[in-house]
Amino acid sequence: MSKEYTPPKVWKWDRESGGKFANINRPIAGPTHNKDLPLGKHPLQLYSLATPNGVKITILLEELLARGVKEAEYDAWVINIMEGEQFGSGFVELNPNSKIPALLDQSTTPGTRVFESGSILLYLAEKFDQFIPKDPAARTECLNWLFWQMGSAPILGGGFGHFYAYAPEKYEYPINRYTMEIKRQLDVLNRRLEHVPYIAGEEYTIADMAIWPWYGALVKNEVYEAAEFIEAHTYTNVLRWCEDIGKREAVKRGQRVNRVWGDPATQLPERHDASDFER
Repeated sequence: MSKEYTPPKVWKWDRESGGKFANINRPIAGPTHNKDLPLGKHPLQLYSLATPNGVKITILLEELLARGVKEAEYDAWVINIMEGEQFGSGFVELNPNSKIPALLDQSTTPGTRVFESGSILLYLAEKFDQFIPKDPAARTECLNWLFWQMGSAPILGGGFGHFYAYAPEKYEYPINRYTMEIKRQLDVLNRRLEHVPYIAGEEYTIADMAIWPWYGALVKNEVYEAAEFIEAHTYTNVLRWCEDIGKREAVKRGQRVNRVWGDPATQLPERHDASDFER
């Protein structure tokens, strides 16, 4: 077991607490520096990074364009969270929570800001009447799973991912606690996908786009290097679904946008036109 920790009477911020994200974590909100956001030629301006939360939005935008929704053309700008760019004054004005992704829709007057990835998915799906079922019961099922992801993924990223992969020291209790919950979540998905091809049912929706970047990456060992540890191979229905989604051309394109690491062939730091993928 890990060594016992006695919390102090009043918590104090330790800037040297360690961990991969220690240099950007802080207990206060607001901007740290003045920096305006760039603006491109399209009504939709996306400020993001190709993390799982960011990839959700670029997948949807590319899927919309693949369906011929020309109004979904967008400019995508990198916000490098490891460099603290999410604390620039322009970004904080767009998203006071200082988290990527954030969207500005300039087709409205004044422009509409949209933050939180689930909110952006819902906003775009409703704006273009795509990837969200029209039948009330089916729509509700889609939203059930969209909000399931919004509530569950922080346990995966901030809980399991942090203590298993990023914490400066590994402690048995939090790793065991979060591993148990992540395996339960995967079992929830696996049982659901035993009966339907997509998360919300027979139709590919924003629920798949929300869940796939997190849980697909986990079972494919693309985050945290934990596939063996969690016995990812046992979640066969999740793996089948993961493969099916990953084969979609729009998904492949969406994964590249705002990506600034890995194989250069997989990176597209900024996206302003479909021809950018050909460079």
